[in-house]
Amino acid sequence: MARRIAAGAAYGGGSIGLIGAAGVGILLAEAQLAKRSVGGGIAPVPPSGNGWYGLAFGHTDPLRMGMLGDSTAAGQGVRRAGQTPGALLASGLAAVAERPVDLRNVALPGARSDDLDRQVTLLLSGAEPPEVCVIMIGANDVTHRMSATRSVRYLSAAVRRLRTAGAEVVVGTCPDLGTIEPVYQPLRYLARRVSRQLAAAQTIVAVEQGARTVSLGDLLGPEFAENPRELFGPDNYHPSAEGYATASMAVLPTLCAVLGLWPETDHLDVSRDEDMLPVAKAASAAASRAGTEVAGARGPWALLKHRRRRHPVTPVDAASEGVASAVSPETGPHDITPHGSTAVDRNAESPAEARRSRGARQGTTPQQT
Repeated sequence: MARRIAAGAAYGGGSIGLIGAAGVGILLAEAQLAKRSVGGGIAPVPPSGNGWYGLAFGHTDPLRMGMLGDSTAAGQGVRRAGQTPGALLASGLAAVAERPVDLRNVALPGARSDDLDRQVTLLLSGAEPPEVCVIMIGANDVTHRMSATRSVRYLSAAVRRLRTAGAEVVVGTCPDLGTIEPVYQPLRYLARRVSRQLAAAQTIVAVEQGARTVSLGDLLGPEFAENPRELFGPDNYHPSAEGYATASMAVLPTLCAVLGLWPETDHLDVSRDEDMLPVAKAASAAASRAGTEVAGARGPWALLKHRRRRHPVTPVDAASEGVASAVSPETGPHDITPHGSTAVDRNAESPAEARRSRGARQGTTPQQT
């Protein structure tokens, strides 16, 4: 059972038991307050980022990429398709691979892990299955009190189906709901503990099925703690455009590595706390440090890696990397950027030069221009 939910504690139940009856009353009151403060109004439908990215690299056969999960994977809260995680990741992948990427995003806002089976079926029903998939799921499992045992069982089955179909899989694990501003102590502590327990359990089952994971944690480190009003959207729950860029920047290196497009080495950087650990220990360590990759190694062991850059890429940095425009089956050729459309500079740095620059900088997230 995912190594007893990676920490040995019951999914929230143990924590509530320690708080006591009086504490439960406080938690219930805080939960009602948080519900009134978070996500007010009806959220707009996320923009569709489906289509081709990286057309500057030619009209060759594209890499087929699938995006699954909940509102985080769908890009809830942003107005432009180019600001969604799927579009950002597809743009970055196209730039690194120097090859077009065909993105199909089937993520559904509000989805829980039990919706993954439907989403996988949608992806696999196409003429050609995806070559790589990114799954971001878990937050709604926590808020709707789905048991971790059920949650990870659904995730494990989804990863298994995708792997059987020949797709590489990267899982962005459950974010830390304790970072949401309107959530106060002791509810904040409980939300953080439950989120991390689920993230650790997700890591174990995903790695066991041959996937790699990236811990989203507190949505990737001190940036969100220091700038919550910039990196969270107006509903105080979903990330802003800059927040999604930060999250995508952490996932992109792993997405490229799983396809053999990112430099891999057996050398572990001890200064960055990289290590080879038993899977359960690696999962627990990753859950407590956002932006950590866990990949299966041999037998019960897993590799713990820290690939992400510390600061998000700016729109100017993204534009300088020569990432091409997208084409949507619905609307035809178009340019997508978080801040409007611009043409690609054909005389700019070549893709090969840009690729070398990216390797030197270790993790820039390109955006489409």
